[in-house]
Amino acid sequence: MPTCFWPRPQRAVSRRLCAGAVSLLLTTSLAFAAPADVAPAGRPAPGPAASPAATQGSLALDQAIALALARAPMLQAWQARVEAARQDAGRAGQLPDPELMLGIDNLPITGPDALSFRADEMTQKRIGLRQVVPARAKRAAARDLAARRVDEALASGTAQAIDVRRAAAQAWIDTWAAARELHALGLLREEAMLAAKVATARVRTGAESPSDALATQAEIIELDNRIAGVEAERGAALADLARWTGVEIAPAADEGPDLDTLPVPAERLLASVDRLGPLLQTHAQVETAAAAVDAARAEKRPDWSVGAAYGQRDGGRSDMIMLEVGIGLPLFPRNRQDRGSAARQAEYDAALHEREDLRRQLAAQIRADLARWQGLRRQVALQSESLIPLARDRSMTALAGYRAGGELQPWINARRAEVEAQVAHAELLGELGQAWAALAFLLPEEGTR
Repeated sequence: MPTCFWPRPQRAVSRRLCAGAVSLLLTTSLAFAAPADVAPAGRPAPGPAASPAATQGSLALDQAIALALARAPMLQAWQARVEAARQDAGRAGQLPDPELMLGIDNLPITGPDALSFRADEMTQKRIGLRQVVPARAKRAAARDLAARRVDEALASGTAQAIDVRRAAAQAWIDTWAAARELHALGLLREEAMLAAKVATARVRTGAESPSDALATQAEIIELDNRIAGVEAERGAALADLARWTGVEIAPAADEGPDLDTLPVPAERLLASVDRLGPLLQTHAQVETAAAAVDAARAEKRPDWSVGAAYGQRDGGRSDMIMLEVGIGLPLFPRNRQDRGSAARQAEYDAALHEREDLRRQLAAQIRADLARWQGLRRQVALQSESLIPLARDRSMTALAGYRAGGELQPWINARRAEVEAQVAHAELLGELGQAWAALAFLLPEEGTR
């Protein structure tokens, strides 16, 4: 802004003319800085134009989770894997396909009767069937192993559903926390606009220097800068939420969950470690390993085979029939079946130890998450009940004093302290929401194993 200079005798007139110029400049800049529409109470702060998603209503937390469960591609892939495992289980333990046998027995290939079907009475054309019958223990073990693999696929799907619920909830909370921060900054911006209007009026009357009026305008610009940053964070959070829900609808700032209460008591969480998603999968893997041990041990049982053949002889001779029975002889199991059984047993032992390690790890993680949630809950309560009201009262008192003719700097200092308190509270509330979601969506939904 240009500086106004006049000779000393015209100082009073020059001050009024300069004040009038500054007043005109501030009025024009405020007209451009003011939002076109004032956001209603309970809505996110004014600033950039609302996205199309904002005109479609708000999205509640339970709605976001339901949409995520209905539309998550990974859950559809899990259903396909379960169907594949069930189809494999349906064919497990079945008899192998029979074998068709075609042949010629006792056909001369030298001498005057070479390749003659009539010369030798033992020459015959043969057709027959052979069926291999695996040991009953092998077939039973194969069926049990296939059933355990179905259970493993189901457990994997349950764990994935838990992950989807938790991820959707955390994305929703990120978007909701950003909306709350925008709402708080919007309310502070309205107060800054009021202070700027007061400053403009005081400049017009010559009761205030132009530099103080420009300071109020700088406070509005700083708030707009913060709002733009939070808008960008909210857009990123909304994109992550849309990844899970399939729709770009944001939650409202005033419809958050009760972050002070867990849907499942802490004692029940600690007692239900075995129902956590990773352990559900590990339990199923242990059972699959146990079934694999049984299948390896069943390899010592001999297989059987039965066969029948019909032989046709030429030269008017009688036709013949052949029946046979075969049995496998596992005579050398030391380097065959025994080694397979030992390998599967070692894998089973490893699965047991891994499960115990994972159980301890998850139990420790639950305790750590509980401690973090409880600490954040106390911090948010302290801010909500003490720090923010104090900062608010200080800012309102300073603004009232400024409107009554007091100095500007106390209001600027108080307003900056309130902005920092509101932003810190919104960020801390987002952290509390993340800690709450990490505990609230640990277990499967009721009705699932």
